[in-house]
Amino acid sequence: MAKLYFRYGAMNCGKSTHLLQVAHNYEERGMKVCVIKPSIDTKGDNSVVSRIGASRIVDILLKSNQKVIDALIEKYGSLDISCILVDEAQFLTQEQVDELYELTKLNEIPVICYGLRTDFMTRGFPGSVRLLEISDDIEEMKTICECGKKATVNVRFIYDEPVFSGSQVAIDNGEDGISYKSMCGKCYILAKRKNRF
Repeated sequence: MAKLYFRYGAMNCGKSTHLLQVAHNYEERGMKVCVIKPSIDTKGDNSVVSRIGASRIVDILLKSNQKVIDALIEKYGSLDISCILVDEAQFLTQEQVDELYELTKLNEIPVICYGLRTDFMTRGFPGSVRLLEISDDIEEMKTICECGKKATVNVRFIYDEPVFSGSQVAIDNGEDGISYKSMCGKCYILAKRKNRF
């Protein structure tokens, strides 16, 4: 039975790099892999871009109102796919996650989703919440905070100043001074308290 996998972690834990390696492994063996990225993620335009410099053009830029199966049929004409890999899976809708789950069970296509668990306010993204609810296999990918402890959250910065309110989605694509830093829980709370006073 094929499974729905969710690989989550704070930024800079290697999610996109791992996805690119898995895609390479499938393709090196002559298997068809489909790489999907939600279109809301404008970083890298139509590519998965890892922070270490590796990249790959995606097969499907999935719109929020688009059905996964429709996009696959439109792209390939069938569901003859060895594996589906999803980058930035937190931006999927809950309905799209349900579709991916159905593809694993009804079509025997393994699906591996990579994404953040929570936003910069430590609130769950809809796609991530659904993945945590129904994935067959969940794995935390780890990275470290600048203090040396395991990073579990992301802090949004605007022009190097931490912010703790705002729109859930703001892509760090070099515009508007937006960037993110992964932190441990303690450093996150201390930064938030400092910002409050």
